[in-house]
Amino acid sequence: MRTVGAVVGALTAVAMGFAPSAVAYDAQSKQWYLDPMKAEQMWKASTGKGVKIAVIDTGVNADTPSLKGQVLTDEVPKSVSYRSTNDYLGHGTTMAELIAGTGSDGGLQGLAPGAKIVPFRVELEGLKGAEEKKKTPAAWEAVRAAADTDVKIISMSIGGMTTDEDEAAIEYAASKGKLLVAAAGNAGEGKGLIDYPAAYPYVIGVSSMDESGTVSKFSSHGNYVDLAAPGQDFPGWCDASFRSYCDDTAGTSPATAITSASAALIWSAHPTWTVNQVVRSLIDTAGRDWAKDDPSTYLGYGAIRPRVVLEDADYDAGPANVDPLAKENGGGATTEATPSPSASASSQASEKDSGGATSAAGSTAESSNDSNLLWITLGAAAAVIVFGGAGAAVVRARRAR
Repeated sequence: MRTVGAVVGALTAVAMGFAPSAVAYDAQSKQWYLDPMKAEQMWKASTGKGVKIAVIDTGVNADTPSLKGQVLTDEVPKSVSYRSTNDYLGHGTTMAELIAGTGSDGGLQGLAPGAKIVPFRVELEGLKGAEEKKKTPAAWEAVRAAADTDVKIISMSIGGMTTDEDEAAIEYAASKGKLLVAAAGNAGEGKGLIDYPAAYPYVIGVSSMDESGTVSKFSSHGNYVDLAAPGQDFPGWCDASFRSYCDDTAGTSPATAITSASAALIWSAHPTWTVNQVVRSLIDTAGRDWAKDDPSTYLGYGAIRPRVVLEDADYDAGPANVDPLAKENGGGATTEATPSPSASASSQASEKDSGGATSAAGSTAESSNDSNLLWITLGAAAAVIVFGGAGAAVVRARRAR
């Protein structure tokens, strides 16, 4: 019996916007993170061209203005291709646009507009009808299928992947050298438990921050958070009708999409790098004011800053066959990130311990009032991202498996 997972960071409709074709609506102007991340500057070095990203989600509508020509529907394996471009919530389409949208007709501007999306529609909360559920693949089936394609990145803004089949699929994808990125979860206002697949070895768990640089109040925290990215207060599709965007969306889902796009920018600029080198570059250049070996349980190794890699033509990403998170992943030097044998995580409670994920559709996008602040200072040359909040940083063995 397969578990129905949940969308992590479901879009929170706060204010309705006009349809993207309407002159009165401009989604890009509301994507506050594009300027401080120096998107225009980065695109001179890389747009993500040549990188394919699997979006494991509720499907991707390939006909929105921002995604026309961006979705490779013919490259979805037939075994999991059932209605892959029929998005039943609007969630997957939003994630795809945040990654590779062109911004056409007032639509969302993707951070890696040169990248391409390979859509995988899976069974998650919100899918209606017995026949639909029967024909729609489970998340683990999609992950396995994606691992057998030439996608470089598998972006998973989902949760609830807690079965043995789920874990085995993640291990298989990691063994294929795929970069796995997943939402940490939206349980920050509850127990803060990290969700799966973010808590699995060789998966980059992403938390959310707001425009002020504060870790989002809803963002899950713990020993499985690796990186932080913008995750609230910008537009997203309201529902499956695709008539309009909502002005205020929130969750670790969009933070995951933006992290995946950041990785695509780097990998496009350095196509011969391995997954180990791409991950190392993301970690080494992340914005933080604490020691790299002392990651925060709220923000991990810091805020994504792909610009730092792209602006340095001589950037050294280190050895290709050494996993930068070997200690946490329970492994050592590998050509590709080959996972170690499975065992229960012991260092941090997670959603797997509590019986699976729940939808975060009701999460409120508010800033936390603790000391985990991110300041984005716009200098003359470039955006400088610095973290405060070392008090929340702890030495961890996240994934002792």
